[in-house]
Amino acid sequence: VLAGDIGGTHATFRISERLADGSYLTVAEKSYASRDFENIDSLMERLFSSSDTLAVRPQLAASCLAVAGPVEHNVATLTNLGWQVNAAEIGKKFALKSLRLINDFHAAGHGVMALDESSLYSLQAAEPETNGTIVFIGAGTGLGVAILEREGQGYRVLPSEAGNADFAPTDELQDKLMIYLRRTYGRVSSERVISGPGLMRVFSFLQDSGFGVPSKQLLAATKRPDADPSEIIAEYALAKLDPLAVRALDLFIAAYGSFAGNIALTALARGGVYIAGGIAPRIAVRLKEGGFVKAFTAKGGFAPLLTGIPVFVVMDPQVGLRGALRVAAGAVTSANG
Repeated sequence: VLAGDIGGTHATFRISERLADGSYLTVAEKSYASRDFENIDSLMERLFSSSDTLAVRPQLAASCLAVAGPVEHNVATLTNLGWQVNAAEIGKKFALKSLRLINDFHAAGHGVMALDESSLYSLQAAEPETNGTIVFIGAGTGLGVAILEREGQGYRVLPSEAGNADFAPTDELQDKLMIYLRRTYGRVSSERVISGPGLMRVFSFLQDSGFGVPSKQLLAATKRPDADPSEIIAEYALAKLDPLAVRALDLFIAAYGSFAGNIALTALARGGVYIAGGIAPRIAVRLKEGGFVKAFTAKGGFAPLLTGIPVFVVMDPQVGLRGALRVAAGAVTSANG
């Protein structure tokens, strides 16, 4: 089976073979920078240009591509790339059997079910409710959300676009941030703030609003040709090398925690909240320091409900790929009765 996780920054693929005991052996794995390609076709052509992937392509029984964007009728548009992805067209062009497209956080929701405790970092300890609803949230290039609802002996994954719901400021500073962003974007979604690009926007807001001046070292680091400004800001904040970066990360974490609490209330996620994406594992220790959970639980009379929900950071960067593999493997199992 072929599993793919295609985001706004990275695209990773894994081809696996099912063994007699039901486990899967990785035959080939490839990773690419998404923006190096013009469209999905050129990406898939690169995938199958190597001898190992090309050789096993005729043996693929099913494929699943998890994509960063809404999926409807096996067709998707990737939110941060603008790519049009049509499963029927890709399947025909590359001779892929039983190809399914799913949202990347739909895939990550399936992937959570395959994780063990070593892949989780606890932010808030609590006893999960048996059979309780679970939510899966992750900030990276964008902001994704999936809801896992108990169904039979397992969970049904409900994809969503909750990350594109309106940003909800919770204090005066966040009010000012909202007004600042509204000048550029009009409507301000949560993803405008809680994402990799969002951290850069928060930093720019603080700088432009006179809350501080970035250090010369930080500015020089962000101007390197290969630099990701958001990663540099987070790096300097974690090392406490730049006071403005520290304040930006604190504001980002507070907004992230508040958003996660809103989603937990919306879904009544008594089964737990899992925080994933490209950012959370890198700042997990900082999230643990309290700002995230403080904002998560700051819901007035509903604070006791929120304090009773376990919250984890998912440390496995391939949780979405694991989920896509489970979906592709499930298609094979269904086909075989």
